[in-house]
Amino acid sequence: MSKSIKVKDLNNRFYLIKDIDKFIDHINKYHSCGKSIHEENGFYFQIDDLFREKIKKFRIK
Repeated sequence: MSKSIKVKDLNNRFYLIKDIDKFIDHINKYHSCGKSIHEENGFYFQIDDLFREKIKKFRIK
């Protein structure tokens, strides 16, 4: 079972990521380099190297 985490979006709202592994896989596939915006259920996240490193720490090994 995957771990869930809360992260703040660009509007300072907390979003519960219920399946961190699935979320990270999506980020790696569609937002793997540079800067981009990811929208999920009305929440917006700036995806950059700092964000990718931050969420990578939560992956279950």
